[in-house]
Amino acid sequence: MRRLLFSLAAPVAAFALTVVISTIALWAFGSNPLEAYGDMVSHASKLETQVDILNRATPFYLSAVAAAIGFRMNLFNIGVEGQYLFAFLIAAQIGGLISLPQVLHILVIMIVAMVVGALYAGIAGVLKTTRGVNEVVSTIMLNSIAVSGLMAWLQRRWQADQGDNFTSTTLGTNPIDDSGLLPNVNGLLEVFTRDIGLGKELTGMLLVAVLVGIGYHVLLNRTRFGFDLRASGINPFAARAGGVPPKRMVVAAMLLSGGVAGLIGMVQLADVGKFPPDPIQGLGFAGIAVALLGRNHPAGMAFSAVLFAFLDVSSGVLDSTGAASREIATIMQGIVLLTAVVAYGVMSRVRERDEARATAEALLAEDTLVAA
Repeated sequence: MRRLLFSLAAPVAAFALTVVISTIALWAFGSNPLEAYGDMVSHASKLETQVDILNRATPFYLSAVAAAIGFRMNLFNIGVEGQYLFAFLIAAQIGGLISLPQVLHILVIMIVAMVVGALYAGIAGVLKTTRGVNEVVSTIMLNSIAVSGLMAWLQRRWQADQGDNFTSTTLGTNPIDDSGLLPNVNGLLEVFTRDIGLGKELTGMLLVAVLVGIGYHVLLNRTRFGFDLRASGINPFAARAGGVPPKRMVVAAMLLSGGVAGLIGMVQLADVGKFPPDPIQGLGFAGIAVALLGRNHPAGMAFSAVLFAFLDVSSGVLDSTGAASREIATIMQGIVLLTAVVAYGVMSRVRERDEARATAEALLAEDTLVAA
């Protein structure tokens, strides 16, 4: 019961602090908090809005898992952003050049994305283990190389030939055949609800994200490899003494992190069918916040991803109703992360103090029993 109370205290305290601080922020910006919260909840109660939230939460979750793999190894992979964008471009280009049966076509595109993401992240792992380059520095630099260098160059070379029909909306790589696009899973949701309207489609990548989350949990918590990875992150010297090669684990962690990062862009690829001139950016950095808020736990990150997606989607309705500026949603995301860090930090100290007191009482009782 005590462990359960400690587990619930931090998120409950974080939620309460978030509501209080967000309310103060809304008042400070001249908005009515009750009206703003009412619009957000009312909008989120619609099925079509829930589809939008799940579609937005899916790349957030994949990005969080990619970051969390590094965190469990005590690595700070800042390069998820560059890894998924670069993998997105390569996978979209190859997917547009081939024609295969649907299952094979989709599988090839996803494997290419994962391999490209893994190899690009692996560069940082190799630099760390061979040259001692900090992964934060190397991944930040690799982000710039990917976005401002390789992608800028390759996008021009791979721009689809539009002939006389060239417009800003047709920019991008060659469109992928329908056989290469992951179908939506509206039917799965409509089993439990009404038909989804307004042309909304629930991305099939949601199921992939669920499988990734399950695989992440099993790999890190139910396999020897996962134990070795976590042990190397906690104490590489002790892990080495136990026969675990820490350098190999660093490279393996970065490869796994990059492989999952490669899947992030597949959500937009399934929607637009090509690499567009303006791909969604910032998902890699948002994933870091989602992973931190979810404490690197697959279920915690799922909740965090949905929460961040809810705030993202709500920003539009707040702007349209005039209840508040859409930027308040971004501020609330920051408030959520800040309050969670504070709440978890405080509860961690309280739990450590409680455990120390319980241990002291147990030792005192044992000494008393021995003396008697």
